[in-house]
Amino acid sequence: MNKQKSLITLATVACLAACNPAKEPMQKKDVQLITVAPGHFHAALVQKTMYPQVDSVVHVYAPEGPEIDAYLALIDQYNTRTDNPTSWEEKVYKGNDFLEKMLEERKGNVVVLAGNNQHKIDYITQSLDAGLNVLADKPMIIDADGFPKLKQAFSTASEKGVLLYDIMTERYEINTMLQKAFSQLPDFFGGLVTGSADNPAITKESVHHFFKEVSGKPLSRPAWFYDTKQQGEGIVDVTTHLVDMVQWECFPDQVIDYEKDIQLVGAKRWPTTVTAAQFERSTNLREFPEFLSGSVDNQGNLAVFANGEINYTLKGTHAKVSVIWNFEAPKGAGDLHYSIMRGKYANLIVQQGAEEQYKPVLYVESTGERDAQAFEAALAKAIEQLGSSYAGLKSEQVAAGRYRISVDPSLVTSHEEHFAQVTEKYLDFLQSGTMPEWEVPNMLAKYYLTTKALAEAETVAAP
Repeated sequence: MNKQKSLITLATVACLAACNPAKEPMQKKDVQLITVAPGHFHAALVQKTMYPQVDSVVHVYAPEGPEIDAYLALIDQYNTRTDNPTSWEEKVYKGNDFLEKMLEERKGNVVVLAGNNQHKIDYITQSLDAGLNVLADKPMIIDADGFPKLKQAFSTASEKGVLLYDIMTERYEINTMLQKAFSQLPDFFGGLVTGSADNPAITKESVHHFFKEVSGKPLSRPAWFYDTKQQGEGIVDVTTHLVDMVQWECFPDQVIDYEKDIQLVGAKRWPTTVTAAQFERSTNLREFPEFLSGSVDNQGNLAVFANGEINYTLKGTHAKVSVIWNFEAPKGAGDLHYSIMRGKYANLIVQQGAEEQYKPVLYVESTGERDAQAFEAALAKAIEQLGSSYAGLKSEQVAAGRYRISVDPSLVTSHEEHFAQVTEKYLDFLQSGTMPEWEVPNMLAKYYLTTKALAEAETVAAP
């Protein structure tokens, strides 16, 4: 009876989110941003460009400290750049009562959240209760205790006629888009295989770095970024993107029911070691703060559980996602990504390594089900089918049965540019007053899996 009731609730939330219009569709300049506690640079990246629907005045509420200063410095950098400068006008309130002040004043209608994840679901909940739309950086929750709150948040959003959405930038990476597009051509791909736990049908792996550059300058991390109780472990953070892409690519436009469509096979987690010198270089702090003391070993190094792996099935198809955090990439390198979708006739592989100059590239390779001539003919037909949607689409043979796929450079956008693309999609939702019916249940499915995997991984001894 409880399961049946839960399924009915899920279906109701999905229908209301998709079908219930917001108060009124928003028109040009009707969107007024409120940025709350922008402790992560992603908050500023939402404003790296201007939008015709969005007022240039942004009201910001945050506690005093280096995080708000870093956010404002990035906005100033965008406003004063030579090439296509922005024209944001930041109205800032600083104080420990920043959330209460924001809710009291309500000087906008879209709350942007990107910062400390420990309290993010509470900020989301209170913003929705106040009748405000919310665009939130991932992850919206970082543990299983947050999942019931997230379910309630989506119910509240539908009741209030507002939209809650998370920032899934990787849907806008051109090679991921092409991987999805090729997989939807049955005559070429042959359909996704079922796979197994040892050899999944789809695998996504991501390597990130604590020390990096953002908008051309070294990034200073807040100390809490290294505290998994505040940032969240890697298995519930970056894997949010990976799980989202598995759902988005394998079962596009389909509603996923987390209670019946997802089966967790196994999960594990392990720490990254960060030295005191590395921590200082990343945060500009000479000592570990007290809240990290329990994670410092006898040698004075910090153990951060930033790495994780999830094995699961989605609608019976085996999938695996994994994330690794190193401190810094080798010189000339950067973040890494690997993904494979295995079909009957072809494998679709995105690689981002030294051979690709650390930029993602899509390869298609024959599985051997067809002879070389038949595979090449099928690939040529697939290129022709997709060519009208992707300018300059072409293939180049790099080995027997393996081809590199490329498009016109104008279609290649950077990770930082993807934030504007996500925001533009969200603005479209606001203007129409609706989201596709699958978005809400699939967000719930995504966070159900990541938080359940964390709970499972915590029962397994770290390697």
